[in-house]
Amino acid sequence: MIAILKREIRSYFTTPIGGLYMGFFLLTSGIFFFFSNLYMQNSRFTGFLGSILFIYLFAIPLLTMRLFSEEKRQRTDQLLLTSPVSIPEIVVGKFLAAFSVYLLTLLVTVMYAIVIAIFGDLAVWETVGSYMGFICMGASYIAIGIFISAGTENQLTAALVTFFSLMMIWLIDPLSRSLPSDIGSGIISAAVLLAALCFFIYMNTKNLYIVIAAFVAGALVIVAVYFIDEYIFQNFIGKFLGWFSLNKRYENFSLGILRIDALVYYISFCGLFLFLTVRVLEKRRWG
Repeated sequence: MIAILKREIRSYFTTPIGGLYMGFFLLTSGIFFFFSNLYMQNSRFTGFLGSILFIYLFAIPLLTMRLFSEEKRQRTDQLLLTSPVSIPEIVVGKFLAAFSVYLLTLLVTVMYAIVIAIFGDLAVWETVGSYMGFICMGASYIAIGIFISAGTENQLTAALVTFFSLMMIWLIDPLSRSLPSDIGSGIISAAVLLAALCFFIYMNTKNLYIVIAAFVAGALVIVAVYFIDEYIFQNFIGKFLGWFSLNKRYENFSLGILRIDALVYYISFCGLFLFLTVRVLEKRRWG
């Protein structure tokens, strides 16, 4: 894993990708900081911190797009997958390399906080909490980007799919608030999710009996829950989408509140997508 980590970090600084990512992020964040704080003579740093999350929608795809798609384009993926290093070590090594570049770039923006602390009134705990949230959010975004890169053969495709995926996660909160929240809509949403789950099972097993068994079991669960407590289906789709909301859990960090459940969620989220990446690579290895 250490060899993979060193190889990937070296490649970030010997190819244009690392410079492109760091240059884009630092230039854009510097412009935001200049106009929101220096030009407007605003000593509140929280407004600038909120803009960083928006910048990451465009920056993270640049950071992760080449990690596996470039290996496939250069036909070095089979050499990598058949090396003595295990697939989980390859995935974790590439993840840590991207995360290291991410942290290094984020560290530069601490200078902006120092400027505000010297010439203004810095909200220390809110700033510390926001940076902790950035670390968690960035790790989650990178895990998504690695998973998408593992499933594509073109860097541009990986970047675009990652961008739109992050955008969908960004829009989860406003979308969940605009959806109907009555019990009937909740039951329909649960049925649609069950159908999607059955389709996913069929695509992976090609076994119709397993699909029918899963559908019947899911339908019985929905009926049982309805008779036990029908209000569980109230705002069901909003609650379901809320589970995928990364930004909502960041809000506590931005207020200087450290929540253990949010940390566990981010760690679990990263672990899930890294596990899915391993499964994609293992399927290709033995396919």
